[in-house]
Amino acid sequence: MNDTPFAKLAHLGEQFECTSKRLELAALLAAFLRTLSPPEIPPAVRLIIGQVFPEWDGRALNMSGKAVMAMIDELIDASPAVRSEVSGQAVDPGEAVRMLLERARRQPPSPPPLSLLEVFHILEEIAETVGKGSRARKSALLEGMLTRATPVEAKYLVKVIYGEVRHGVSEGILLDGIAKATGVKSRLVRRANQLWGDLGKVALTALTEEETGLKNATLRLFHPIKPMLAQTAENLAAASDACGGRMALEYKLDGARVQIHVQGDKVRIYSRQLSDVTASLPDVVAEVREKLAAEEAILEGEALAVDAHGRPLPFQHLMRRFRRKHAVAETVAEIPVELYLFDALYVDGQSLVDAPNQERRASLEKAAGGLRLVRRLIPETAADGKAFAEAAYHDGHEGMMAKDLHTAYNPGVRGKSWLKLKRVISLDLVIVAADWGYGRRHGWLSNYHLAARDVDSGEYLVVGKTFKGLTDNEFQEMTQRLLAVEQSRKGATVFVQPQVVVEVLFNEIQESSQYKSGLALRFARISRMRDDKAPTQADTVQTLRQLYDGQFQYKGRLG
Repeated sequence: MNDTPFAKLAHLGEQFECTSKRLELAALLAAFLRTLSPPEIPPAVRLIIGQVFPEWDGRALNMSGKAVMAMIDELIDASPAVRSEVSGQAVDPGEAVRMLLERARRQPPSPPPLSLLEVFHILEEIAETVGKGSRARKSALLEGMLTRATPVEAKYLVKVIYGEVRHGVSEGILLDGIAKATGVKSRLVRRANQLWGDLGKVALTALTEEETGLKNATLRLFHPIKPMLAQTAENLAAASDACGGRMALEYKLDGARVQIHVQGDKVRIYSRQLSDVTASLPDVVAEVREKLAAEEAILEGEALAVDAHGRPLPFQHLMRRFRRKHAVAETVAEIPVELYLFDALYVDGQSLVDAPNQERRASLEKAAGGLRLVRRLIPETAADGKAFAEAAYHDGHEGMMAKDLHTAYNPGVRGKSWLKLKRVISLDLVIVAADWGYGRRHGWLSNYHLAARDVDSGEYLVVGKTFKGLTDNEFQEMTQRLLAVEQSRKGATVFVQPQVVVEVLFNEIQESSQYKSGLALRFARISRMRDDKAPTQADTVQTLRQLYDGQFQYKGRLG
C-alpha cells in the first residue's frame, strides 16, 4: 500500500496557485488522484478543498486561530520588522505561517516526515478530543504535526484548520478532476456527489468501481444532502417568464431551512449547512413523530420562531434556539418554533428527487399528515400573484418563492427553477471604517462599516457591515477613496472621515447589542455610490428606529 507524503498534497496546492485555468487544474487533480491507494483517496480529496470530514458529518476541529498562531510563535524567533513585513504581504493565515517559518524558524522540521493518512488520522483525533483537558490535548496533537512540517506543509495544515484553502480549486473543479482521472462521465460524478454529500466517497467509488458504482448512488436516510438553491428574481413578471409562464408561488418564511429524516420513531433534523440540530428542536421532533403520516421520509421545510399569537418573530430569535445547547426546555417555552414543510425528497421507499415539483408536492401532501405546509398558490393571473405577495407580507413573511412546476430537485444547485422575490429596503448610509480584505480581496479595503447619523448627538453610528455589491474595479477605487480620508488605524481596520455616502439595500432591521446604535441591518449590500448626497443628508438612526418598529405591524415581538 502507498504511504503518500503529505508534502505531495501540499505541493499540489502550490501548483494550483500557479494556474487559474480550469482544465489545467482538473488535469493536475486527476494525475494526483491516480497515484493514491484506496484508503488515501477519501481524506486526500476532502483535504484538497479544506475539509476533513463529509459535510453531513458533525465532527469539527474546533481550534481557534489564536491557538494555532500561539504554536507557531513557539517555533519561530521573528523580529517585529519581520512580523510586520509578513502581515503586509501574506494573503491569508496559511501563507503568513509559511513565510514566518521560512524566515524565522528556530529548528528545522523534526523527522519523520508527515504522511497524508497520518495527518488525516491526527486531525480526526483532534476533532474527537472532547471534555476536560481537551484544549491542551488538541494543541499537543497539532503542535506535534507543526514541529515535523515543512513551511509549505504547515501552510496547508493551517489552511485546513481555518477552513480557507483558497487555491482556486472549487468543489466543481474537484469533481471534474475525479471524472478525468476515471474516464467516467462528469454528469454521473456530480449526481453521485449530490446524493451522497461526500466527495471522498464519490472519488473512491469512481476510482475503484467506476461507472457501475456511481450509477448506484441514491439517497440515504440520516445522510443529509445539499439543499436546492434559488436565484433572485427582479419581479413577478421576470419569475413567470423564467418558469415558462406557469409556476407555483409559496410564502418565503423568515426562518431556518431544515431537512428532516424519519424512520419510524427515529427523527433527525439537519440545518441548511447539514449540521445536526435535532437537540435544539425537541418540540419539532415531537410534532413530527406525532403527526407525520409516512413511515420513512426525507422532507424539507422551514422552522419558524413565533410569538404567543403565532406571528413570525425576527430571525435573530430563531437563532437563539439553534445555538442553544443547554437549558433547551426553557428556550422552547420562551421561543416556540413551528414547522412548515414545502418539499418531499423521499417517502416510504421511493426517491422523489427526479420527480417534477408538482409531483413532489402531491407526495408531500399525502405524507405530511397533520403537519403544516407552506402556503402555496398556482396563480392564474398576474393579479393573483400580486395579491399573494401582499398576503405574504401582511402575514409577516419576507416574500415569496416562485417554482417551476416541471423541474426535478437539484441538490446543491442554484438555478432558475426556484426564484426568490423579497421585499427590499433601501437607505443611504455613510462609510466610517473599512477592513483590509484577504484572499482574493487582499490589498483592498473591502468590508465597509455602514453608519447612520444620530440627529440628537450628531454622531455617525454603525448599523452594519458589508463586503457585498461592488465589482473588483469598484473595490480598488473605493480603497483609494477611503485612504484619502483616513483618520486612524486599529489592527486590520481603517477608520475614515464620514464623507462617502452609499445606497444600501437590505431585507430587515434587527436589534443589536454589538453596535451603539442598537440596530443592525440584515443582508446588507451596497447598491451604488451617492456622490450627490452629503453625509448630513444620509438617513438617520431615528429613521432606522421607525422602520424597525414598523416591522412589527405584521411580525411578532417577544414580550
